[in-house]
Parts: sequence; C-alpha cells; structure tokens
Amino acid sequence: MALKESAENTLALANKMTDGVADLTEKNAELRIENVNLRNRLEELSRPEGDKNQTKEGLSKSKKNLEKLYEQGYHVCTVMYGSRRENNEDCAFCLDVIYGER
Repeated sequence: MALKESAENTLALANKMTDGVADLTEKNAELRIENVNLRNRLEELSRPEGDKNQTKEGLSKSKKNLEKLYEQGYHVCTVMYGSRRENNEDCAFCLDVIYGER
C-alpha cells in the first residue's frame, strides 16, 4: 500500500509541476510580446516623423514582430494571447491581428 500511495503522490507532484511549467511558459510568452511592443514603441518614438509605421515589406514593425512570435508557435490574438498554438495550427484571429486592415 505504501508503494501505491508513494506513486500517487509522485504523480500528483508531476502533474502540479507540469501545470506550473505551462503557466510559466504562457507568462514568458506574454512578457516577450510585451517586451517586443515596448521596444517597438521606443524605436517609434526615436524615429523621424516621416518614417513612423511601415517597413519595406508593407507590415509595420510591430506587426512584423507579432508575425515572428506567431511563427514561433504563440498566439498573438486577444482570444488566446500568449498561449502556445497546438501543432502549429493556423489561428484566424491571430492572422487577422497580423494581416488584417486596421
């Protein structure tokens, strides 16, 4: 009986640690996105007036960074912000944030 209880306790601890790692991963993604946004804002404030929004490729610098995070497997939409995309499946909400007209 002691072995069974020990195994159950170990399993419960492993599940708790897995949940903790998932929470930390999501928080890390949120902080990365926030850091990118703050860097973009700082760069935008230090740029001359005429060159504020667009890069050569047609996307603003901030949208390029969102695109980069999205390609790394993170949601950038308001629905699932900062969480990992399962199996790197496309998310219509994220694609609208990155490529949509605003």
